[in-house]
Amino acid sequence: MDKHYDPDVKFKLDMGKAHPAPTAITRGQWSSKLDFLLAVAGQIIGLGNVWRFPYLCYKNGGGVFFIPYILFLFTCGIPLFLMETSLGQYTTQGSITCWRKICPLFEGIGYGSQVVVLYSSIYYIIILAWAFFYLFSSFSSELPWASCRNSWNTETCVEFDRKVDHINWSVAVNATSPVREFWERRVLNITGNIHELGNIRWELALCLLLSWIICYFCVWKGVKSTGKVVYFTATFPYVMLVVLLVRGVTLPGAIEGIKFYLYPDPSRLTDPQVWMDAGTQIFYSYAICIGCLTALGSYNKYNNNCYKDCIYLCLLNSGTSFVAGFAIFSALGFMAYEQNTEISKVAESGPGLAFIVYPRAVAMMPLPQLWAIFFFIMIILLGLDSEFVGLEALTTAISDMNPSFFHVGHRRKLLLLAISVGCFFIGLVMVTEGGLYIFQLFDYYSVSGMTLLLFSILQSVSVGWVFGADRFYDIIEDMIGYRPLPLIKYCLKYITPVICMGTFFFSFVKYTPLKFNNTFEYPWWGYALGWWFTLSSTLMVPFWMMYNLSITPGTLRQRISILCTPADDLPLTKAQKNKKLEANRPFSSNVSELEMTNLTTSRDTDHM
Repeated sequence: MDKHYDPDVKFKLDMGKAHPAPTAITRGQWSSKLDFLLAVAGQIIGLGNVWRFPYLCYKNGGGVFFIPYILFLFTCGIPLFLMETSLGQYTTQGSITCWRKICPLFEGIGYGSQVVVLYSSIYYIIILAWAFFYLFSSFSSELPWASCRNSWNTETCVEFDRKVDHINWSVAVNATSPVREFWERRVLNITGNIHELGNIRWELALCLLLSWIICYFCVWKGVKSTGKVVYFTATFPYVMLVVLLVRGVTLPGAIEGIKFYLYPDPSRLTDPQVWMDAGTQIFYSYAICIGCLTALGSYNKYNNNCYKDCIYLCLLNSGTSFVAGFAIFSALGFMAYEQNTEISKVAESGPGLAFIVYPRAVAMMPLPQLWAIFFFIMIILLGLDSEFVGLEALTTAISDMNPSFFHVGHRRKLLLLAISVGCFFIGLVMVTEGGLYIFQLFDYYSVSGMTLLLFSILQSVSVGWVFGADRFYDIIEDMIGYRPLPLIKYCLKYITPVICMGTFFFSFVKYTPLKFNNTFEYPWWGYALGWWFTLSSTLMVPFWMMYNLSITPGTLRQRISILCTPADDLPLTKAQKNKKLEANRPFSSNVSELEMTNLTTSRDTDHM
């Protein structure tokens, strides 16, 4: 005979098995508030602040670019930033188990975000390997990318930066600069196409191994080690940035570079691509929708003022991007002045700025080795804390799924070691002679703007409508003692999903397949690999929706209702506790009256 159970009861039992009592496991917390602030600052302030924001600013109308940028910051950036951090603090869980507790129907957001973190951990650290190679190369009597007198240089190499008499001096059409040949022939030794991966560049492989060893020992003890390392990795880049800024603005031609960076062009606001660039820059630079903020917030104390923290950190991030533009464009202005050319011809973004343009500018400065060392130390530290904090978030998400196993002995360290070793061996493909082709596939598709936009839409809808914006505000009020500005609540419910949907559809319509250096088209399997990177994360959401619906008992309506109900073991707010007490009061008063009646009857019986 079959036994029939109430669906709600069975679901609660299953959830209880999946989530052991948190008091049984010592999970750890930040030793101080500053640990948390520096860890988040290290995660969100990275290479994009230096090599992407200044370029987007000059490209999209200079000073007027701040109009769409600030609009996206307050309508999407800060609300989603606060939502992820506060949910982690409230649930004390990593990304996957946080969404399982908040809204099981959207559990796939947690899995999808961790797939994105895994992909970014594999390829982002390659940049550190390149930066280490340049740093070690800077310790020489002459910077190796400053001249054509090296074994790797070709006959077409021309030292454009040398001040010579250019009259009657003809340059070959295929002439190349020494800095580009150092990058393409010495560092990468890049092959002709993606079909030729070539051999592993063992010097780069050793730099990659060094990067992974440093990252591993930065997080191997969890927040205890991460919270201490960020005191150096999150602050020292600012020292380097200030040094480079002071040096940059004192160079001839720096003022022209800064004017070029900020000169406003209001007509650019009519171009939808400007608004698209502003939105995607917010999502990239604020580490939104990849689960890192949830993991970092989960190690906070329950009553930490996450609202103020979010405001300060967001302003710090945007302020750093703004100041970095002065340091970069002052150097580019100097380089344009020395070469007697326009700044637009030397301005680039991404790896091209860090490994071609800026090293070229440094080579033209007095004491070039010193400034090269400062610059690449800044690049390494900016990338390092973003890398190891992402690694900490991934480890937290996995270990929180089974804390009774991973939080025992050295199992968490072994999990971290397994992730690091696996990522290192996969990353070796990108330090081959054709590795740059694979790197660009990772960069373009694995952390694509459409993926982040889709996750942001799902997150704002699940919290704003399913979990409830009012309930979310009650939680924040219970944690910090007051309610944030109502604007954030309305953004999560209405403005954020609408803006993200519009940006998502616009990016979908404007989508163009990746071309290497904007010229070389990838083979079909290259695009298939790229779309695998994108779909393997985004499809986690509908996959887990269908899976959870299939294993939950009851009718479809009952299943959806159960999967939209938060877990019972979440902390109760003061309002929920008071409501629970009021619900129990009539029962308590009836019991008291019954006891008094029995007592009176007993006394009367005794007197008879």
